[in-house]
Amino acid sequence: MPAEKVAITLDEGLLRTVDRWVKLGRYPNRSQAIQAAIREKIERWRRTRLAEELAKLDPEEERALANERLAGETWPGF
Repeated sequence: MPAEKVAITLDEGLLRTVDRWVKLGRYPNRSQAIQAAIREKIERWRRTRLAEELAKLDPEEERALANERLAGETWPGF
């Protein structure tokens, strides 16, 4: 996938950490280190997104909808 250049401003401490990672060989350059950090953040957000959406549901309302769908069947005990 083609890459695009963007200008960003980083806190001095963050930049020192990125430069240390590059110096230690963890990443080949600053750009790769920052890309990896953004990728990791996006993946973490994707994993927590479902939990965030589920937290918005009202269990009683969901149970009522499920019971309505079962129409006469009993809700199985767990």
